[in-house]
Amino acid sequence: MKKRILALVLACMMIMALASCESAENDKYTVGICQLVTHDALDAATEGFKAALIDELGEDKVEFDEQNAAGDSNTCATIANGFVSSEVDLIMANATPALQAAVAATSDIPILGTSVTEYGVALGIEGFTGTVGTNVSGTSDLAPLDEQAAMIKEWFPDAKTVGLLFCSAEANSQYQVDTVQTELEALGYTCTQYPFSDSNDLAAVTTNAAAESDVIYVPTDNTVASNTPVIDNICRPAGIPVIAGEEGICAGCGVATLSISYYDLGYQTGVMAAQILTGEADVAEMEIAYAPNFTKKINETIAGDLGLNAPSDEYVAIG
Repeated sequence: MKKRILALVLACMMIMALASCESAENDKYTVGICQLVTHDALDAATEGFKAALIDELGEDKVEFDEQNAAGDSNTCATIANGFVSSEVDLIMANATPALQAAVAATSDIPILGTSVTEYGVALGIEGFTGTVGTNVSGTSDLAPLDEQAAMIKEWFPDAKTVGLLFCSAEANSQYQVDTVQTELEALGYTCTQYPFSDSNDLAAVTTNAAAESDVIYVPTDNTVASNTPVIDNICRPAGIPVIAGEEGICAGCGVATLSISYYDLGYQTGVMAAQILTGEADVAEMEIAYAPNFTKKINETIAGDLGLNAPSDEYVAIG
């Protein structure tokens, strides 16, 4: 009798173990992706993120709910709240307003940002040391701003004035231009900031900047990235070169940039997401990750139209 009971217990345990294994094998994660707007850099980051999760977990283990806010912060909030209502397993927030919306929507679901320049600025954390410490982590697209300033000196050593063109609604853009301005002034340039509130006043502000500057610098700014033809149609005919904070903007209106691969940045974010979903890592303990490599790139078409040549052979053509 005892042997029969023991056999029944063991059989039950085996069934439970098999059921547990089968359940684990059938786990499928739902990941919500909120992308602020469509442009080359953010698109590449999203594609890299999805590719990494598929590589890490398998295509049958992850389902993406991918939504685009079309440049509207309020829509980011609607998307993020929808993810919370549908109880996604993780939120990827692509760009600062998307991250801010996701953070406002939930303190429980893990959030990973990407294409975010400075998390302390984005989230209002004073004395930020690299770890948010809550349900938030991610990757930063911040290139060395001192090296971007040095690039202006490398290209235009005889220039006197630099206009800093950016969207005032983007906190990370303000952070970048403030930092670059300090570096440029130390190099002897006179700098003027030209903030615009949204795409409606971009043309007027750009026209002023082009009339009053020898060179224009634009940071990694989502509104600029979505409206590069406006800047190019003003600056190129006026003979005013633009140094850009990232490759996508440079391809549209710039001469040169010190840039990262946004696909690689998104891929790095996807690897982090896989570690969180599988329990290998705790999002609260994850430090913000930065791109390991930066490349000097030249827009040969615009440079050629302005009669400019790369100052060194370090520059790679934007293809």
